[in-house]
Amino acid sequence: MVNSKLRHILLLSGGKDSTALALYMRDIYPEINLEYVFTDTHKELKETYEYLARIEAYLGKEITKLQSGMGDRGFDHYLKLYNGFLPSAQMRWCTKNLKIRPFENYIGDIHSYLYIGIRADEHREGYISTKSNLTPIYPFKEDGIVKEDVIRILENSG
Repeated sequence: MVNSKLRHILLLSGGKDSTALALYMRDIYPEINLEYVFTDTHKELKETYEYLARIEAYLGKEITKLQSGMGDRGFDHYLKLYNGFLPSAQMRWCTKNLKIRPFENYIGDIHSYLYIGIRADEHREGYISTKSNLTPIYPFKEDGIVKEDVIRILENSG
């Protein structure tokens, strides 16, 4: 029996890897009913919103846009809280507070597969959830997709 509450979610960041993963999944695994989700920090570049409109049209599917922060707890609040230190690979406060928390709130308690665009040639951990109902899936790692493949996927899509 199919679990109708099981969700398949792909987070779009606006970067090349998540974009290529969305295209790859649509073309290679069309049987998976993916939800596309973007978490808005309200500090995105204008080009990011243009990208979202283009990828939405290309995929033929709406992207759910989550709003991060509540009230005064947006990007500027956390920038002040972290004494003006901008987010970085070592200090990932933006990802944690403005991307992961809103996403985990959105998912709630429904069991979900989360498709993550970490490539086979990357040597880093991906999303590690504190929620037991989220299962990360790494299609690029599993299928041996490396940076050159990602570039090819993007170029072939136009």
